[in-house]
Amino acid sequence: MTKNSEPRTAATVVLLRDGKNGPETLLLQRNKAVKFAGGMWVFPGGSLDPEDWEQGDNEESKAARIGAAREAGEESGLDVDPDLMVQISHWTTPEAEPKRFYTWFFLALVADEPDVAIDHSEITDHLWINVDEAVQRHESNDLGLFPPTIMTLRRLQGFLSAEDAMIDVAAREPVDVFPVFAGTEDGIAVMFRGDAGYDTSDPSTPGARHRAVIADGIWRYQYEGLDPADEPRLDGA
Repeated sequence: MTKNSEPRTAATVVLLRDGKNGPETLLLQRNKAVKFAGGMWVFPGGSLDPEDWEQGDNEESKAARIGAAREAGEESGLDVDPDLMVQISHWTTPEAEPKRFYTWFFLALVADEPDVAIDHSEITDHLWINVDEAVQRHESNDLGLFPPTIMTLRRLQGFLSAEDAMIDVAAREPVDVFPVFAGTEDGIAVMFRGDAGYDTSDPSTPGARHRAVIADGIWRYQYEGLDPADEPRLDGA
């Protein structure tokens, strides 16, 4: 691994509120003109700033919470208390990617009717959306999402309230995800730990399947032949 490929520490916060049909989350659409993730729908987040590290006494977990709250404020105008966040996962960008991040994912509750303010520059649109609807729209190829976003949304399906989701996530160990990308006959596969082809980057290797495969813009999750006690499902099922 070259020095330039070392991942930068980043933080993301999934903002949850209660809606008529269950938890809703805030998605932001990145400007289509930007090089990284242009046009994609994302959670508020970004790389940590030096001030985040300073305020967090150079402790990564504290700095990540502070950074996630700062990014939420900058990108959505919402005030989030970093001490009340619940960590859900870490995601590390695959080594093959030129721009890599080691990203902390947090959950946070917000008021029922928060006023969102975006800059209409880096962020061009925002959407409060029911978690189940967001997954359904992605699976209908109507909502462009990256693997960490769609897998996080799937993890948050099935809860009656935002608080229920927070309680469930808080009771579990955060998942550490280090995907491996590879091409397949069906499209691009993102393999996760436990997949038979994970260590060799060969998706055709016979055996267990723990991956997401994109075809026609839709990420489909596969989990077959694994023991959840050894490799938990990323969708929380």
